[in-house]
Amino acid sequence: MSRRITPEEPGPPAPEAGAPPRTVLLRGGTVHTPADPFATAMVVRGDTVAWVGAEGAAASFAETVDEIVELRGALVAPAFVDAHVHATATGLALTGLDLTGARDAEDLLRRVREHARDLPADEVVLGHGWDTTGWADPRPPGRDRLDAAAGGRPVYLTRVDVHSALASTALLDRVVDVARHPGFDPDGPLTAAAHHAVRRAAHGSIGPAVRAAAQRAALRRAAGLGIGGLHECAGPEISSTEDLTALLRLAAGEPAPRVHGYWAEAVTEPGAATAIRELGAVGAAGDLFVDGSLGSRTALLDAPYADAPHSRGTAHLDARAVADHVAACTLAGVQAGFHAIGDAAVTTVVEGVRTAAERVGTDRVRALRHRVEHAEMLTPDTVAAFADLALTASVQPAFDAAWGGPDGMYAMRLGRERAAGLNPFAALLRAGVPLALGSDAPVTPLDPWGALRAAAHHRNPAHRVSVRAAFAAHTRGGWRALGRDDGGVLVPGAPADYAVWRVGELVVQAPDDRVARWSTDPRSATPGLPDLSPGEPSPECLRTVVAGRVIHTAD
Repeated sequence: MSRRITPEEPGPPAPEAGAPPRTVLLRGGTVHTPADPFATAMVVRGDTVAWVGAEGAAASFAETVDEIVELRGALVAPAFVDAHVHATATGLALTGLDLTGARDAEDLLRRVREHARDLPADEVVLGHGWDTTGWADPRPPGRDRLDAAAGGRPVYLTRVDVHSALASTALLDRVVDVARHPGFDPDGPLTAAAHHAVRRAAHGSIGPAVRAAAQRAALRRAAGLGIGGLHECAGPEISSTEDLTALLRLAAGEPAPRVHGYWAEAVTEPGAATAIRELGAVGAAGDLFVDGSLGSRTALLDAPYADAPHSRGTAHLDARAVADHVAACTLAGVQAGFHAIGDAAVTTVVEGVRTAAERVGTDRVRALRHRVEHAEMLTPDTVAAFADLALTASVQPAFDAAWGGPDGMYAMRLGRERAAGLNPFAALLRAGVPLALGSDAPVTPLDPWGALRAAAHHRNPAHRVSVRAAFAAHTRGGWRALGRDDGGVLVPGAPADYAVWRVGELVVQAPDDRVARWSTDPRSATPGLPDLSPGEPSPECLRTVVAGRVIHTAD
């Protein structure tokens, strides 16, 4: 006899090895699927979607399935894929010192002081999220004041963009010749190589138990938000092989989102690219830095910063290094990719990939769907080049929500005219550039519905896309960015990665306020999505399922 439950109830344990696959019928809701715009039921067999359709037609399954989930009007949709995260850092931000919203230097120091009181004297104080752009006095606290607030403890506090950090004397003392590293400031934030060296020292102090707790916290938060897949962007400058392999083991051994690891290490030979695969990584991509960030003024620009006319940012790789990496990865059949934010950095990537295509063949380069993280400052020429080279743009709409607009951080750094051109999602889609949406957590929080809302209500109306297009980029786009075309959509034969949502009215929302609240017309045969107009609440996740295995149920 079938077991009948609601989405909030936990599913049974995973079947033992060799047991026949379980079959589950979900009925009485709405299924977001291109197979049938009127679908109200779905059947899952094992780890695969077996059938979708109308509830009446599902009656024949009711006596043969192992479990029936009564949806009670809930929405079943493909699970989200966050295409850019840093799981350990996200977990540490969730469990550690949160500096988001610190009003000024005094508020930051107060938070450090209160957090440090309960820590052992030699434990590193780890904090994240400070941002001086809204402070009346934009100067962060000096090292002496940070030392005093922490009671002499080692301290590592990352700026919101994680491209610069404050560090105490006790932590700097753990890095050999730190003052000789580019980006060292004796009394201010560290950037570039100095920041990377200090980050390694700070994270190197974290034991396996603390790391596992942080990773587990990040995975649980993701599962609770309907996220079924994460692209972990690891690398020698931002984490370690131990961190990556531990995360992959943890995610594989527990009910958790799928974790696809990227390792951002430049290579020049196909054998080195193959070795990266042996780590368990799916590609030599992610945060392989061509430049830095706009907030820290390290993104590489064609013209100087508006608020720092002496600077155009920092270059970490040139076009030749990009070409060498892409060519080696392509010959090895390994996906390559880069972090590039500024217009000069994006141009560097395009020039390097074009050179690689000349060496090894354009078709071979296109086939691997090499990717660019962030890609914020694009021109019509670089957008066209992305399309021509089949580069995937891994983008973060929450960046525009946080820092866009005429008075935001982008405008402060670049001036309003240049800032208005950032994150041109609509232009990318019009050109046929594949989009994959992510958060860059902990830079911005894990929040997939928030990402869709930010994409649909971009601060520049010219860059807005429909919720439907953003949803596709945050589900199917994440799978396609991995080179897989079978996931992120609920059709027979697809992986059974889905989430169940408590929702209100379902609508079709276009990137245009004139039809933003236009309810689904049954004649359109277009599946609806929740209303993400400003001020509307995000849906509540009742259940998240990955490969047919329940990884989250609502409390």
